[in-house]
Amino acid sequence: MITNPTTAYRTPPLFWMLIGIGLALAIFSAFDPLAAMVQRWDNSEEYGYGYMIPVITLFLIWQRKDKLEAIPFTGSWLGVGLLLVGVLTIVVGQMSAINTVAQYGFVIAVIGAVYAVMGWTAFKVVVVPLLLLFLMVPLPSFVFNNLSSQLQLISSQIGVAVIRLFGISVHLEGNVIDLGTYQLQVVEACSGLRYLFPLIALSIIASYFYQAAVWKRVVVILSSMPITVLMNSFRIGVIGVLVEHYGIEQAEGFLHDFEGWIVFMACVLLLVVEIWLLSRFGKDRQPFREVFGMELPAPTPEGAPIVTRVVPRHAFVMIAFLAVGASGAVVIGGRPEQIPERLEFVSFPASFGEWRGRNDTLDSIVLDALNLDDYILADYRNADGKAVNFYVAYYGSQRSGASAHSPRSCLPGGGWRIESSTQVALDNGLQVNRFIIRMGENRQLVYYWFKQRDRIITSEFAVKWYLLWDALARNRTDGALVRLTTVLQPGENAEAGDARLRALAHEIAEPLSQYVPD
Repeated sequence: MITNPTTAYRTPPLFWMLIGIGLALAIFSAFDPLAAMVQRWDNSEEYGYGYMIPVITLFLIWQRKDKLEAIPFTGSWLGVGLLLVGVLTIVVGQMSAINTVAQYGFVIAVIGAVYAVMGWTAFKVVVVPLLLLFLMVPLPSFVFNNLSSQLQLISSQIGVAVIRLFGISVHLEGNVIDLGTYQLQVVEACSGLRYLFPLIALSIIASYFYQAAVWKRVVVILSSMPITVLMNSFRIGVIGVLVEHYGIEQAEGFLHDFEGWIVFMACVLLLVVEIWLLSRFGKDRQPFREVFGMELPAPTPEGAPIVTRVVPRHAFVMIAFLAVGASGAVVIGGRPEQIPERLEFVSFPASFGEWRGRNDTLDSIVLDALNLDDYILADYRNADGKAVNFYVAYYGSQRSGASAHSPRSCLPGGGWRIESSTQVALDNGLQVNRFIIRMGENRQLVYYWFKQRDRIITSEFAVKWYLLWDALARNRTDGALVRLTTVLQPGENAEAGDARLRALAHEIAEPLSQYVPD
């Protein structure tokens, strides 16, 4: 509580020393996950803005320096509790070696530490800038992959509509735009995420400065996604038109990258125009030049009495908790992951009873995207010549974020529409997901499940939960996706396809355990 508005509080060197020690301990506790986060900023254009977030947070806190110097720091035990939650989250993330968990734990610990030493009155002045730190943490891989595949599909569909506006004949099959002479594949890099994440961050920062009603700020933030999708789709459409008239070079090299930069700047311009339009409506109408409150902190009032802050005891408790977290990081760092011995799929049987198999391979670009450790892709035919495609993607460790891409998100990206989605129990008690998928007149029946350690799982979210649990309890994160697919011929009922998939699933169940261990 501000007891004297004219009083100016000064922070003693001991306080800054404790803050420095606490920050160093927090970084040490989560050093490997934070290093992985920085590496992601370097290697992924979607997260390249991450370097700016801590700088922006510090600037926004400094901008409120005049308000902070009028408030004594009383400390808060609720802040200490939040700090403890952050430290425990870091420990859980380190024990499971799931980087995203530890990264979020680090941000929670930093916010909790600030709350603990400042107390609520001062903390609420800087809470929004501190919450921006969550923007620097990359999304979990399974969320990123699902979002990317959906945006690829949407961008492809709208991009094709743009191409058709120019009178060009074009066919879309999944994420492949077929212009006849050329085919353009809307890959993950063209999903729009490289624009979406920076634009979301920019819209949140803009809404922080935007001096307007809350609903207007919310609109600015929510609009960043449709702006990105529409502009990225327009870019894809324009590339298609250019390729049609001037050749495939228009979709490659410098021009392709330059078009991406132009699109992002156009997204920013649209965001500014939106704020300008919003500033002209409602009871809080004001000139555009006045809508952003980016004033610098006011100087300390002349003649104001200077009072040295008392360092709250909560700061020393903060250091103690962070020291325990750092000690735990040292202990956990020497805990190697248990990766079980197994047979490699190169030796997987080529025949089962009446079934005869022929192996196939994945393209290198697909292998790079999947980042798997071993796989099998084979077509097995029965005595009637009916084929079932058998695919297993195995991961010896899923700690770094590499994990099987779920057919639920990958199939739409390949142009397949899911007609029905159910779960069925096989004769051996195995519970699997069952899809009927369609592309034009073509139909396929798909069974898939996740073999994760000694569990058979059908839910993608349950996979992530047990991944964390087994990493903590068993120090294992190995697992695989298993998928069986068969073509349903014109006029063929789904029951015939079910019979084929059930028959092969029964044959592979026992030998598969040697390649995907319990």
